[in-house]
Amino acid sequence: MANNQRIDEPTGTETVGHEWDGIEELNTPLPRWWLWTFYATVIWAIGYVIVYPAIPLLEKGTEGLWGWTSRGQLEDSVADVAEDRAPIMAAIADTPIQDLPLNEELMTQAVAGGAAAFRVHCVQCHGANAAGSEGYPNLTDDEWLWGGNMQEIEYTLANGIRHPGAPLTRTSAMPAFGRDGILSAEQISVVTDYVLSLTDRGPANAAGAELFAANCTVCHGADGGGLRAFGTPSLNDAVWLYGSGAEDIRAQIVAPRHGVMPAWEDKLDPATIRMLAAYVHSLGGGEDFMEVAQPADEVDGEE
Repeated sequence: MANNQRIDEPTGTETVGHEWDGIEELNTPLPRWWLWTFYATVIWAIGYVIVYPAIPLLEKGTEGLWGWTSRGQLEDSVADVAEDRAPIMAAIADTPIQDLPLNEELMTQAVAGGAAAFRVHCVQCHGANAAGSEGYPNLTDDEWLWGGNMQEIEYTLANGIRHPGAPLTRTSAMPAFGRDGILSAEQISVVTDYVLSLTDRGPANAAGAELFAANCTVCHGADGGGLRAFGTPSLNDAVWLYGSGAEDIRAQIVAPRHGVMPAWEDKLDPATIRMLAAYVHSLGGGEDFMEVAQPADEVDGEE
């Protein structure tokens, strides 16, 4: 490698003076416009580092002279939206839930807001289409363990089901007939067959009917239709929260599973809870206000 600068005759440009196997490099200057643009970006970058948060430190980044942050901008945007929504939220909160359907515009706003809140807080258990799954109730059908009018749905949303620490939470408990030795394995099989017969999936049997009357009718009713006063599910329809097969029913009799729904009263404001109630009620399985006397919820049977 030689180090001899010279003028390249074809281009008239000086070489850098280095040669690699006969190949030389021209010392072509950068375009002036490009060079000034580069200097401008360097100056802009220095200014950005000074004005905006840019340098990460051990616990936080530099704050910048203007104190701007993307988090702060988001908070401002959320605050602006909340301010715009405040009159509607206040109107929903101040309107008794039984009167909400009387105001069509307000009801529409409530259902739309409830749909948004449902996607954030409820789809994890009830599914995006609110159809539920095993252990999580379907909110679109006509079966409601605690009642399905908007007042009852709102009550359950606020207080939850078997939620620890919520004094007004919905509570019901089924005895563990097998685990606690209340019934023998043979008796549980007989009762299982009888429960299947309530939906015409097996022959009725006198022994099962007798055991059912002695152990189950106090909560599920003489016909197995359930009693909302106790939050007990219907056993004579096609809606089963934990499965409708013989093994599913037997397992529930032996050691019942009891679902838990959060009490949203301490997590969501009253207007949002009311909007959720309006949305769930609008899904198609909601009941009229006068249909059931006490506030309750949407949990389908825990058979």
